[in-house]
Amino acid sequence: MFSDELKNLILKVITSWQVIVVTIAVIIYIALVNSVARTRSRRKTPPPAPKPVKAKPVKEEPEETDDSELNLEE
Repeated sequence: MFSDELKNLILKVITSWQVIVVTIAVIIYIALVNSVARTRSRRKTPPPAPKPVKAKPVKEEPEETDDSELNLEE
Protein backbone atom coordinates (compact mmCIF):
# COMPACT_ATOMS: atom_id res chain seq x y z
CA MET A 1 0.00 0.00 0.00
CA PHE A 2 2.53 2.60 1.16
CA SER A 3 6.03 2.54 -0.12
CA ASP A 4 8.89 2.30 2.34
CA GLU A 5 10.04 5.80 1.44
CA LEU A 6 6.65 7.29 2.33
CA LYS A 7 6.55 5.42 5.65
CA ASN A 8 10.03 6.71 6.53
CA LEU A 9 9.11 10.26 5.56
CA ILE A 10 5.92 10.25 7.69
CA LEU A 11 7.82 8.78 10.64
CA LYS A 12 10.53 11.45 10.38
CA VAL A 13 7.98 14.26 10.14
CA ILE A 14 5.97 13.04 13.13
CA THR A 15 9.05 12.55 15.31
CA SER A 16 10.76 15.84 14.40
CA TRP A 17 11.26 18.20 17.32
CA GLN A 18 9.33 21.04 15.64
CA VAL A 19 6.18 18.97 15.27
CA ILE A 20 6.43 17.67 18.83
CA VAL A 21 6.94 21.17 20.31
CA VAL A 22 4.08 22.70 18.33
CA THR A 23 1.76 19.82 19.27
CA ILE A 24 2.54 20.26 22.98
CA ALA A 25 2.08 24.05 22.70
CA VAL A 26 -1.32 23.65 21.03
CA ILE A 27 -2.47 21.17 23.69
CA ILE A 28 -1.41 23.54 26.50
CA TYR A 29 -3.10 26.48 24.77
CA ILE A 30 -6.38 24.60 24.36
CA ALA A 31 -6.30 23.47 28.00
CA LEU A 32 -5.67 27.05 29.15
CA VAL A 33 -8.51 28.45 27.04
CA ASN A 34 -10.91 25.80 28.34
CA SER A 35 -10.00 26.45 31.96
CA VAL A 36 -10.46 30.21 31.57
CA ALA A 37 -13.80 29.71 29.81
CA ARG A 38 -15.04 27.40 32.57
CA THR A 39 -13.90 29.81 35.28
CA ARG A 40 -15.63 32.80 33.73
CA SER A 41 -18.85 30.96 32.90
CA ARG A 42 -19.40 29.76 36.47
CA ARG A 43 -21.37 31.94 38.80
CA LYS A 44 -19.47 32.72 41.94
CA THR A 45 -22.56 32.92 44.11
CA PRO A 46 -26.01 31.67 43.31
CA PRO A 47 -28.61 34.37 42.85
CA PRO A 48 -30.58 35.06 46.01
CA ALA A 49 -33.87 33.24 46.30
CA PRO A 50 -36.92 35.48 46.29
CA LYS A 51 -38.16 36.18 49.76
CA PRO A 52 -41.61 34.84 50.56
CA VAL A 53 -44.24 37.52 50.85
CA LYS A 54 -45.63 37.61 54.35
CA ALA A 55 -49.26 38.43 54.83
CA LYS A 56 -49.57 41.67 56.73
CA PRO A 57 -51.59 41.31 59.91
CA VAL A 58 -54.92 43.08 59.71
CA LYS A 59 -55.09 45.89 62.20
CA GLU A 60 -58.11 45.71 64.39
CA GLU A 61 -60.10 48.88 64.48
CA PRO A 62 -60.31 50.36 67.95
CA GLU A 63 -63.63 49.92 69.58
CA GLU A 64 -65.67 53.04 69.95
CA THR A 65 -65.93 54.11 73.50
CA ASP A 66 -68.17 56.47 75.32
CA ASP A 67 -66.84 59.78 76.48
CA SER A 68 -67.77 58.78 79.98
CA GLU A 69 -65.26 55.97 79.94
CA LEU A 70 -62.51 58.36 78.96
CA ASN A 71 -63.37 60.76 81.75
CA LEU A 72 -63.62 63.66 79.31
CA GLU A 73 -65.51 66.79 80.22
CA GLU A 74 -67.19 68.81 77.59
